[in-house]
Amino acid sequence: MDNNGADDVEMPVPPAPLEEDDVVEANFAEEEEDLLGGDYNEDENEPEGEDLMGDNMEADYRPMPHLDEYEQEGLDLDDNVSEMSRAEYAAVNRELKKRDREEGVGRGGREGRFRGLDLFDDEDDIVEPQKFGRMKDTMRNLGISQYEEVPVEGVENLEDMRGHTLQEWITQIAPRTEIFNRFRNFLMNFTQEKTKKGGALYMERIKKMCIDNMNSFEVDYNDLASNQEVLAFFLPECPVEMLELFNAAALEVVMANFPHYERINQEIVVRISDLPIQEEIRALRQVHLNQLIRTSGVVASATGILPKLSAVKYDCTKCGAVNGPFYVTATEETYPTSCIECQSRGPFDVNTLETVYENFQRVVIQESPGKVAAGRLPRSKECIFKGDLVDTVAPGDEIEVTGIYSNNYDGSLNTKNGFPVFATVIIVNHIKRNDENTLARSLTDKDMKEIQALSKEELISDMITASIAPSIYGHNDIKKALALALFGGVPKNPGGKHKLRGDINVLLCGDPGTAKSHFLKYIEKIANRPVFTTGQGASAVGLTAYVKKNPQTREWTLEAGALVLADKGVCLIDEFDKMNDADRTSIHEAMEQQSISISKAGIVTSLQARCSVIAAANPIGGRYDSSLTFAENVNLSDPILSRFDAFCIVKDTVNEEVDRKLARFVVGSHCRNHPHFAEGDDDAVRAFEEDAEEVENNDSHVKPIAQDVLKKYITYARDRIHPKLHSIDQDKIANMYAELRRESMITGSVAITVRHIESIIRLSEAHAKMHLREYVNEDDVNSAIQVCLKSFVDAQKFSVKKNMEHIFSRYLSYRRDNNELLLFMVRQLVQDQRTYLRVHWQKTNSRAIAEGQVDADGWRDQLVEVSVRDLEEKARRVNITNLKNFFGSNAFKKSFQIDTRRKVISMRTDEVDGQEAA
Repeated sequence: MDNNGADDVEMPVPPAPLEEDDVVEANFAEEEEDLLGGDYNEDENEPEGEDLMGDNMEADYRPMPHLDEYEQEGLDLDDNVSEMSRAEYAAVNRELKKRDREEGVGRGGREGRFRGLDLFDDEDDIVEPQKFGRMKDTMRNLGISQYEEVPVEGVENLEDMRGHTLQEWITQIAPRTEIFNRFRNFLMNFTQEKTKKGGALYMERIKKMCIDNMNSFEVDYNDLASNQEVLAFFLPECPVEMLELFNAAALEVVMANFPHYERINQEIVVRISDLPIQEEIRALRQVHLNQLIRTSGVVASATGILPKLSAVKYDCTKCGAVNGPFYVTATEETYPTSCIECQSRGPFDVNTLETVYENFQRVVIQESPGKVAAGRLPRSKECIFKGDLVDTVAPGDEIEVTGIYSNNYDGSLNTKNGFPVFATVIIVNHIKRNDENTLARSLTDKDMKEIQALSKEELISDMITASIAPSIYGHNDIKKALALALFGGVPKNPGGKHKLRGDINVLLCGDPGTAKSHFLKYIEKIANRPVFTTGQGASAVGLTAYVKKNPQTREWTLEAGALVLADKGVCLIDEFDKMNDADRTSIHEAMEQQSISISKAGIVTSLQARCSVIAAANPIGGRYDSSLTFAENVNLSDPILSRFDAFCIVKDTVNEEVDRKLARFVVGSHCRNHPHFAEGDDDAVRAFEEDAEEVENNDSHVKPIAQDVLKKYITYARDRIHPKLHSIDQDKIANMYAELRRESMITGSVAITVRHIESIIRLSEAHAKMHLREYVNEDDVNSAIQVCLKSFVDAQKFSVKKNMEHIFSRYLSYRRDNNELLLFMVRQLVQDQRTYLRVHWQKTNSRAIAEGQVDADGWRDQLVEVSVRDLEEKARRVNITNLKNFFGSNAFKKSFQIDTRRKVISMRTDEVDGQEAA
């Protein structure tokens, strides 16, 4: 029987039925006989068949030339084809690729955005063996079989997920390979019109990254969306998997151009910037989990830099074998179950030499103070910084983070709530600092044109002053000081050794009911990065900074206070006199040096507090006593008073006319702001509006600016305008300071120090910013001196205040006596014109007057008109160039009229009758 005899055996007659055990044994014998290929001999336990282990077994390996050749039949042979060298093969391959690029077709015959998606689509197609091995390992770790012998079916259309969810689709090998190739091709070939010579934008960034020995570079999401729409669609939904593929593709591009860069950095990180949608911290919900988000806030606290396990290896204590590496994820940590050498179950020790660590830092960001709705507490969120992002921010910095909104298990939350709760964190991928420059860049071209046109108004400073707190009647001195504080001066740091602040500090003090707190609340709405606090509810550490122990890491961390959170903004402190002396002393450094030094619990550092301080205080006893000096009225020390650039003293004086106007203004304001005001009678509405306009224009002749335009104007001026001090009158400031110093020593009301000279300079720069000027002129210096002197004179006793006003009258009367002088000039011109008319009439009609035919007073019937040009010429002689302010004043309108078309001034009829009667 041969090997196939089992198939030719004649089947015998079926025997009698067998038991169950006999059936099993019989079947097993038949299967064993078939497998052995012959009859099974129970005695010898060997199958019958071909003997492969005979004496001539070596003959099977003898050379057989006639069997080692292909048959010639069926082969397409060309005798002219010769073997190509390595260099010739590379040259031919480059020519073929060049042709494909020109035709817009890749190897797969695909066009458009799918072209050229070869793995090594660059000038050097020859991949060195060690480089190929490194890329092969990277691809295998990601589950991509690009380099496997078995080819992967290509994915022509990534959008067609074939019924899978996005998470399932991305975990498959073919889509992952396609995503890898497309992003690699995007990095190598994306160009932008703004780049020089039309070069690849991200290849230049990668080159710069390698020159700086960094391991990360930024990719603009808008560039990715314009070139690879599918990748931009997948990225926010599955950021973990997509960023993993992006990093691997970036690593391949880096290694292809810089083969030895792995000696510096083993990993390359792609950071996504300018994500289109930005979420608020309080708007983050369950739908945002495991997605790429973008949010902003102020850094409230930051831990130290900690080493975090990335890949850990263990040593077996019994045999010493090294097990691992085991990669540690955010949710779990993997341990070896048994040793790979001795198969023991431990114990194991961490191999500290071969274990890989990465930098790790926890940062808490809090909602920006200006974005928190009234009556709500600011929300905060914990962020995880890794790699080169650690130690890049400090408490008080306003940042914008882009990262993965993730969750992790927190047992303490479950114990507290009684049911499973997960704590949420943001694993940060990209950081962007927000400051005034960022806010200014949001201005459109239309906004800039409107701002430039507005700055050309001659009365722009008066318009800005009238726009500050328009719901408050009067108090123009306070409004002007607050407006200057909003614009601020120019900070200086000569040689990086001595920093001079540019922010202006203002103190409001006066009787109750004079809208001091209302002014602070208004500034909170219009200023950039405002922080509002009260002296009664604020402590020293709450204003500056404090150190506390982190309950998780048990280490000391730094928490930011109000002044740190208001960095590059405004800190508003109400009830300033209610603060303790120890708490008030803590802000001395912040108000002048604009920094806060901390030396507690082993933490010695300095935080930035570059902000303006606007405080409101009540005098001792509740009301301001004019018979006492300012220092005697307010329970504040000289060191703290010298740090304020301007004092605004508000006194509630009794004046029947002013009180009547104030009452009409308040009543009209309440009526107009009623929610159903527009539903009333049209005549009543019109009457209220006319009455309100009459009250507002009674003292102010300028038109206020809209609040949104004013905020943009302040932002533009603070960011773009930095006035220079080349042409200021130094002697004028020096003489004024000398006189001010002398009088302060005599009266003892407020101590005048060198800081007041710097205050005048800062106020001058702020006034120049109002006009968007690049230099400080005499007008700015005069306005600054007037504000500073007004603060000093108002701080005096009533008995010496009149004497002070007389001494500094030439400074205090700046722009206030111009209207009186111009009014005198107009009256003089009118009187001269009337004299001319009288003489000319009498000379022309002398004979008729002598004969009694014409009345000698007939000249009075003629209209007296004065040319505006004559008034401008007389005003120019006394250095007055702006007459618009005068023409809008009540004193001018009361006695004269102006015809803008003919440019003539005429006297009102009732005024003519009065002069004739006189």
